[in-house]
Amino acid sequence: MSEEKSKGKMTVEEAGRLGGEKTAETHGPEFYSEIGRKGGQKVRKLVREGKEHGEE
Repeated sequence: MSEEKSKGKMTVEEAGRLGGEKTAETHGPEFYSEIGRKGGQKVRKLVREGKEHGEE
C-alpha cells in the first residue's frame, strides 16, 4: 500500500471516481440522461446566439 493511502489520503482521481459512483448509485441512469439533454439544449442555444451575433 502506498504511503498516501496508509495516512488516509486519496488522490483527486480516486475522489472523483468515488463521487461518480455515489452519484450513479443515488440518482440512477435517468439523472445522466436528463443532464445530458439539458447540456445539449444549452449548446444549441449558444450556437444559435453565436450565429445571430455573427450576422450583425
